[in-house]
Amino acid sequence: MAIALALLAAVAYGLSDFVGGFFSQRVSPWAVALLSQFGGGLLVLTLTFVTSGSPTRTDLAWCVVAGLGNGFGTAFLYRGLASGRMGVVAPVSGVGAALLPVLAGLLGGERPAVLVWIGIALALPGIWLVSREPVDGLGAGMGAGLADGVLAGLGFGTLFAALAQVPERAGFLPLALNQLVAALTVVAIASLLRTPWLPREPLALTGLVSGALGGLAMGAFLVATHHGYLSVTAVIASLYPAFTVLLAATVLREHVHRAQAVGLGLCAVAVAMVAAG
Repeated sequence: MAIALALLAAVAYGLSDFVGGFFSQRVSPWAVALLSQFGGGLLVLTLTFVTSGSPTRTDLAWCVVAGLGNGFGTAFLYRGLASGRMGVVAPVSGVGAALLPVLAGLLGGERPAVLVWIGIALALPGIWLVSREPVDGLGAGMGAGLADGVLAGLGFGTLFAALAQVPERAGFLPLALNQLVAALTVVAIASLLRTPWLPREPLALTGLVSGALGGLAMGAFLVATHHGYLSVTAVIASLYPAFTVLLAATVLREHVHRAQAVGLGLCAVAVAMVAAG
């Protein structure tokens, strides 16, 4: 069940990034990022009306940490998208989002089986390869893209690690707090960078769709952590770039590079080995 839910989270995250990335190239990416947080928040609030839960102050505190990581990761991922450095930002952030929860799980006493470890070891280069796109030149653009990727990876890794600390009895209400904090974080970082973030174009409303998909992904991931190891569920959920690439190939007819094809294969083998273990 944990693997299935983590895969659902990966699919939803991949679709969310596909929608958000597609429209962020046409309108302000910061406006899309902001509205995506509200879209996710609306979905989560809807879930609270049909489910029960009683979060404690500690649960809410963990979701504040998760929200800071969510907003921080989103802000720097979208900055990389806006500047055309996604070929560097995406793979670095994807691997970072997987590594931090794995370390958190190990520190928490998790000890997956050997077969699962092999799957995790295959997943990390798979995430890198499937996210990687040819980048012309190195220099300053490469360095800036690397910095954005590391910061985004730290943010998303913090999101995963913190959400895993929220128990099942808390329900989905803490996720709404996570989305609110993430929205405020996006606004704060955009303001510090003196980048316009107010939604002004009608197309920016597509961020609500992207956010609803992201909210579904977070909900699925949260439940997955209640039934399995964080070190496993986080790695599976971090395979979302594979689904973004597949969507781009099938819907937009984008070319899948040889390295991306190898990465897709590694991701598939990784999921099989983790599930078997």
